[in-house]
Amino acid sequence: MNRKSGYGPTGALVAICLALAPLAAVADDLWTGKSAAFFGVSFLDTSTEGAVKGARTDEAERIDLVRTYIAERFIAGGLELVDLAPVQEELDRTLNPAKCNGCELRMAKRLGADYAIVSEVQKVSNLILSMNIQVRDPETGRNLRASSVEIRGNTDDSWLRGMRYILERAIFRDG
Repeated sequence: MNRKSGYGPTGALVAICLALAPLAAVADDLWTGKSAAFFGVSFLDTSTEGAVKGARTDEAERIDLVRTYIAERFIAGGLELVDLAPVQEELDRTLNPAKCNGCELRMAKRLGADYAIVSEVQKVSNLILSMNIQVRDPETGRNLRASSVEIRGNTDDSWLRGMRYILERAIFRDG
C-alpha cells in the first residue's frame, strides 16, 4: 500500500483510468457516428527525378496503398466514409483537393459529410518525402486534426510507417 496517497496498486490504477476516461470519450465522440468525405491522397513530385524521368508506377501504387490504409483506419475508428460520386466530376477537375481554396469543404458540405479529409505526399527527393493529413470541419474550415511527418526512404514500408505515425500520434490520439 502506498502510504502517501492511501491507494494500493489497484486503487491507483482505477484512479488513473477514471481520470483518463473523459479523454477517451472525446476521441470517440469525434469519430463515432460521424461521416467524412475522404478526398484521397495527392502526390506532389518536386524532385528533379519526376521532371526528368516521368511518373513512376511504384509511387502511383504507393499512393493507392496509403489511400486504402487511411480509409480503412478511419472506418475502423468509427467514421463512415461517404460516396464521392455526386461530386466526382468536380473532383476530377481538381488538381489537389488539399490546396483548392476550400473546394473540398464545399464538396463535403454538398455530400452532407461531417468532415472533409485531405492528404498529401510530397516527394522532395528519392530519399526525403513529406506526408500530411488534415481533418477539417466543412462548416468552419477549421482543422480538427492535422499532422505531417517527413520520412526517409521511398518504399512501401516507409510510406505506411509515416502514415501510421500520423494517424496514431495525431489523428486518433486521445483528447
